[in-house]
Amino acid sequence: MPLAIIAFIVVMLIPMKGLSYPGHAAIALLVFAVIMWATEAVHLAVTSLIILFIQPIIGVESFDNAVIGFANPIIFLMIGGFIIAEAIRKSGLATRLTYAMLNKFGTSPDRSLFVAVFSTGLLSAWIENVVAFAMLLPIIKEIIPLMGVEDPEKGKSNFAKAMVLGASYGSLAGGFGTEIGTAPNLMAAAYTNIPFVNWMIFGFPLAIIMLIIIWKLLGRLFKPEVEGIVGGTKTITDKMESLGPMTMVEKKSLVILLFTISLWITTGITGLNSYSIALIGAVLFFIFKVIDWKDAQNGVDWGLIVFFGGALSLGAALLQTGAANWLITDIVALLGSNPSTILITVVLMIIAVCITQVMSNIALSAILIPLSVTLAAAQGQPVGTYAVPVAIACSLSFMLPMADPTVAMAYGTGYVKIKEILKAGVPLVVIGIILTIIILLTPLAKPALG
Repeated sequence: MPLAIIAFIVVMLIPMKGLSYPGHAAIALLVFAVIMWATEAVHLAVTSLIILFIQPIIGVESFDNAVIGFANPIIFLMIGGFIIAEAIRKSGLATRLTYAMLNKFGTSPDRSLFVAVFSTGLLSAWIENVVAFAMLLPIIKEIIPLMGVEDPEKGKSNFAKAMVLGASYGSLAGGFGTEIGTAPNLMAAAYTNIPFVNWMIFGFPLAIIMLIIIWKLLGRLFKPEVEGIVGGTKTITDKMESLGPMTMVEKKSLVILLFTISLWITTGITGLNSYSIALIGAVLFFIFKVIDWKDAQNGVDWGLIVFFGGALSLGAALLQTGAANWLITDIVALLGSNPSTILITVVLMIIAVCITQVMSNIALSAILIPLSVTLAAAQGQPVGTYAVPVAIACSLSFMLPMADPTVAMAYGTGYVKIKEILKAGVPLVVIGIILTIIILLTPLAKPALG
């Protein structure tokens, strides 16, 4: 904590020409928060509470404005996702799906990790990544003990680390595949009018390659200490027989789940957004008595909600005070009067990657994508030249729990520590930037750039 306070004071003493005092204080608070979160000096949620009450004290925002982060729709998406996941777990549907998947894909750690990465990856191309992850998390929690892992929440199992991070990272990478895969993709599509299929021509190869890299990298970084399901295929067969036919509760859960997924897939037709659909799905589980409120209280990680609300509050402060815009425009201005397209792309992607670790990628893309479109137009470049790679970069949220709800939820399991998230996340971000630029330079990307 002393280090974070010293860093805050040092940043406040550095002159920042053209930036208002609230913006200057917001950047100092950002440095303080990142150090506090990265070192885990106190619980992540406690740092978020400090962010809330300190803003009016140091003159960043009033308390009323500071708590607006908790009204962000992503908070309700997380709550809905947690409740849906708990309902799937309690109904027994998660157990049945787990054994069905293991029976089909095999019982080795490598194949289990493949399923974790690609299940969320392919789902999140069409539905919100938080929901894709929340649906698979109960299944992952069932698979890990079957491999002979005891007390994974103590953070000592490499297999458990790889599985939760694989599902989280897979959900992020899978979103690259379509315009509806992530909020920044939607923002880029809105500004560039790139047809849906044109995006997929570029986005799906990028998503699949990233999913393969995530699968292989995590398997290497966190070499599994287990060899496979204890008892092998006989364990699977015996368990599936003992489960018997589906119960009424499982059937109700499956119908509600499929109905909710169908609503997510058809948002373009129904006009509903993914946030309200998460709550519709959650409420249906209550109405049909799959779970009660006590189950929901146990299933929702409220500390994680407080943590994420604080992170969103800080992001909103950077946006409202002009600090985010100041950081971006000043850095782009440093590139000179006639920088190359590749240099601008790399710099914009690095800016996006750095800021998206501590700021809502929706808010960030709202700043960066219009700027990217304007830059491309001024240079006579295709409209998506910078907007498309920037949208991808806004979703390279692999490095810290505050970067994305799925990474926060993976951290919340206790299976993985922040230093391990950084260990896996940093190389994936670097690979993601390089891979995006390489694919953008191929003929494959021309339709996607407009």
